[in-house]
Amino acid sequence: MAHTWSMRFRLAWFVLRTAYWIPRTILPDVYSNDALICFNSHAFVDDPEFKRAYQRGVQALGGKDFYHWEWRVHVGLWAAATASHLEGDFVECGVSHGFLSSAVMENLDWDRLGKTFYLLDTFEGMDERFVTALERKAGALTKSKAALDFGIYANSADQVRANFSQWRNHRVIAGTVPETLDEVDTDRVAFLHIDMNCAPPEVAALKYFWPKLTPGAVVLLDDYTQRGRDEQRQAMDDVAKELGIAICALPTGQGLLLKPAR
Repeated sequence: MAHTWSMRFRLAWFVLRTAYWIPRTILPDVYSNDALICFNSHAFVDDPEFKRAYQRGVQALGGKDFYHWEWRVHVGLWAAATASHLEGDFVECGVSHGFLSSAVMENLDWDRLGKTFYLLDTFEGMDERFVTALERKAGALTKSKAALDFGIYANSADQVRANFSQWRNHRVIAGTVPETLDEVDTDRVAFLHIDMNCAPPEVAALKYFWPKLTPGAVVLLDDYTQRGRDEQRQAMDDVAKELGIAICALPTGQGLLLKPAR
């Protein structure tokens, strides 16, 4: 089954790359990548600082950009830069190769901030213990295995540690959320990025870190409006309702929320 999904991944990847190429070719100045086709300006892609940060993310992938996440990374860089002025450390739950976090650390000249970046991932794909019945029915586990085989998900914590070795102030934590959350030894968090493609650990992470988030802290949800991630979106909406906050849905597939200053 995993082999079948791997073949489907390869075929789908080719079809997607072709589908994104067509609008860019026939329409002037259109952004077309990563499930987003936009006619508005995306001038940020030509900014030298963005290019430098983005290429550091590509380096985390081994030098070949098979994500094409320009607009998603743009949002992530803004969120991290905003949080960099606040008291507290950074946390990413769902690191994979470290694409976004590498770009963030490059963009912020990380070690000068005096913050620690906690980087959590199984580095083995999804932990089946925490996958819901609906996610199983949708093929989440077989898709996860295929993503590992295809290289979309990182499968080596040591390789990821090597990627981050240029910075001092970070900690890579291998294991499953929520079981590893208490290894994040900080009581103040300014930036939280959640990208685990699975509702229960994402809910657990947001609930765990919410009391630790400094006023104004930025929370970025990677999968919030992505097609096929309805269970994650609904689960996060339920948590947001409990907390009395609202999540901003973004056309990049992400969700954005701020810890109220109260």
